[in-house]
Amino acid sequence: MGHQDINRSGEMEVFVSVVERGGFSAAAAVRRMTPSAVSKLVARLEARLGVRLVNRSTRRLQLTPEGCAFYERSIAILADIAEAERQASSGEEAAGRIRINTSGSFGNHVLAPLLPAFMALHPAVTLDIAHTDKVIDLMEERADVAIRAGPLKSSSLIARKLGATGKIIVASPEYLRRHGEPRTLADLRRHCRIGFSYARAIEGWPMRESGETVTIPITPGIQVGDGEAMRHLALSGAGLARLAAFTVRADIEAGRLVPVLEEANPGDLEEFYALYMGQGGPLPARVRALLDFLASHVRL
Repeated sequence: MGHQDINRSGEMEVFVSVVERGGFSAAAAVRRMTPSAVSKLVARLEARLGVRLVNRSTRRLQLTPEGCAFYERSIAILADIAEAERQASSGEEAAGRIRINTSGSFGNHVLAPLLPAFMALHPAVTLDIAHTDKVIDLMEERADVAIRAGPLKSSSLIARKLGATGKIIVASPEYLRRHGEPRTLADLRRHCRIGFSYARAIEGWPMRESGETVTIPITPGIQVGDGEAMRHLALSGAGLARLAAFTVRADIEAGRLVPVLEEANPGDLEEFYALYMGQGGPLPARVRALLDFLASHVRL
């Protein structure tokens, strides 16, 4: 029998049962083996180790000094194995690092306010959060969860819906004082519009006109790589921006931004998902805890 064929932990479990039950027959009953099979297993173990582990007699079993030492080490090793399995199993307590990749807008306006409550529930968890609007490879970025808007494109990922948000065209009061407020879709052409520098599922702004939804092509006066940068540009008076409602709700309430052309808002919704790798096995408890928490607490 080669080294790779030896079930060392299995041997240790049987040997520990022999010691703790006080004999081969009692250990056999616990391990669901025959007394002969237990005796032969211990004999093979002794032969491989080159030492006698137990002294056999008709009345009782007695450990040799080598047997005592092997028993103590076996107990420790089996406990380590059980702990490793417990930590890796789906039933473990949520613990360890969770790597989250999300957009700056979602991270700042939705995720950040929720994290204190999550950390209070799971104090053994640590978080590593990266902000980017770009689509990422979870394996390459070593992310446990990515939070993204829009439809799922990769079949290797599993999506859990977190909610949906409307979109609003906004501008700062200062911008509107300087340039006037657009009243019609045609007015948009003379305004500076802030757009994204990466490809979107819909290039342009969906708008409602004469009872129908039309897409207004937008040639941005300014292009940026993320929604939070777009929000800050709008706040500074750089131009008009069409943003997720949750990112500008507080700004509108405070008067820092003003909705424009709301009568032409088609009411389209942008859905947000938590994406994670789906490989058929159970999720780590830390990841499952985060997904469950977000699904029940995110409000867009």
